[in-house]
Amino acid sequence: MKTINTEQNIRLQKAMDTLHNYILALALKAGKEDSYGEKLWEEIRSSNGLLRELAYYHDYGKFLCEYQVEGYSLTDVLVWQVDHFKLYMDRGEEMNRYHRERLLLSAFETMVEMKKNPAPYLRKLEGESGQDAANG
Repeated sequence: MKTINTEQNIRLQKAMDTLHNYILALALKAGKEDSYGEKLWEEIRSSNGLLRELAYYHDYGKFLCEYQVEGYSLTDVLVWQVDHFKLYMDRGEEMNRYHRERLLLSAFETMVEMKKNPAPYLRKLEGESGQDAANG
């Protein structure tokens, strides 16, 4: 029995190391400092729901959508971000559409912060609609 637990612990630690390195690599690709990646990793690993979402995204390239804050999932946040930042996507420099990693990290970061203080994020998610509203 002790051997099974040890093997499970080793596999778990390897999985955690893989996800930790994944966040650091995403942060680097997004032009962020290591300290940003480390801080975000600590926040994600302290949330079982976000950790599961990250693991699923790492393995399958899409969100599990089980973890929610105030009824919003990572997908909802990502869609809002893309809609909200459409104006920036039309610019040649610093375009978010060329920074998939930045949008992904930002979605996780938003969920972390939303869990701590949902009200400002709920106002934004429910009240801002990006470029179309500005042109309408």
